[in-house]
Amino acid sequence: MKLGQRLTQLNDMIPTGYTHIWDCCCDHGLLGAALLSRQASPTIHFVDIVPNLMQQLEDKLQRFYPRQSIPQWHVHCIDVAKLPLSDYPENPLVVIAGVGGDLMIELVNSICLHNPQLHIDFLLCPVHHQYELRQHLIKLECRLIDEKLIEENRRFYEILYIRRDPKLPVNVANDSLTDIDPIGNVIWQASDAAQQDIAMRYLAKTIAHYSRINQSRSGNTSQALKEYQQVNIALK
Repeated sequence: MKLGQRLTQLNDMIPTGYTHIWDCCCDHGLLGAALLSRQASPTIHFVDIVPNLMQQLEDKLQRFYPRQSIPQWHVHCIDVAKLPLSDYPENPLVVIAGVGGDLMIELVNSICLHNPQLHIDFLLCPVHHQYELRQHLIKLECRLIDEKLIEENRRFYEILYIRRDPKLPVNVANDSLTDIDPIGNVIWQASDAAQQDIAMRYLAKTIAHYSRINQSRSGNTSQALKEYQQVNIALK
């Protein structure tokens, strides 16, 4: 099945070289299947908590990707917060998409808490609460590898490709890593007019959202609103 724009972008951002890739909240497993097809990793893990959905997915995987084939795959019907990364500690990438930023905060926090010494890369695509998610990732001392902004079916999505490495001091410079910006940085640097239009409409929608919240209550949203109002969308 052809991937939509969001899953295509996620697929494009995943390089080869990871020993284990965890496709979490995988729904029908479309992203993981694409990773299997292009042999992005020796082992692809499909993770979701819905039993009948995972049984259907396993049946399809057995049909189209026989167990003796390379790469290998595993289906885990578990809570994403309880990923058994310690059983597969070599070079993991955890992909979480299609859930809200509030739930994503809980999941990432739990994964990091249960694997305090493990180097973990995350590819995250929240449905909303992007600002709050970014704030929490900063607190977890994660660093940014890349970020993208896309539009699919009239909805905007931020994609965050990040690294959490307890062995890497936060203040140490690294050519491949930068600090996570609370409102994003690269996503406001458009490569063409079409991407600039997406960024401008997303910014307008985000400012309107925080303006409405700010009118109803005080708090952190005031700071978020100020930061978004200062964004200058550049055309590279």
